[in-house]
Amino acid sequence: MIKGSCCCGAVQFELTEKPSMMGMCHCSRCRKIGASSLVFVKSDKFDITTGRDKITVYKAVAPYKYDRCFCSVCGSALGQVLSEMGSFPINANCIDSEIENQFHEFVSEKTGWLKIGDNAKQFNEHPHE
Repeated sequence: MIKGSCCCGAVQFELTEKPSMMGMCHCSRCRKIGASSLVFVKSDKFDITTGRDKITVYKAVAPYKYDRCFCSVCGSALGQVLSEMGSFPINANCIDSEIENQFHEFVSEKTGWLKIGDNAKQFNEHPHE
């Protein structure tokens, strides 16, 4: 069982399977909300165990397709934890285990001060499935 939570612990979740992949999003939106490192989880392997009522949602506006959820108590960026999709991104920083980065997306929006230092694949926008 893999566990995770927001900073204050008001929102907690469990994964019954390791996330399928990890990626870094460099778009201005993810950078500004503090959720650039994302892991993708399967909805049937993910469960919010505590604090569903403490989650607030920021709606996506094109070209972005994922809404972002936050803890309404501490403000931690959670990713898309309320998604009804089969697979969705959550903030990797909320997970209490390790996973290796596999890609960078929206590299075209990356800030100049950030230098990508791994060998993960790079995409100018969302990776093609």
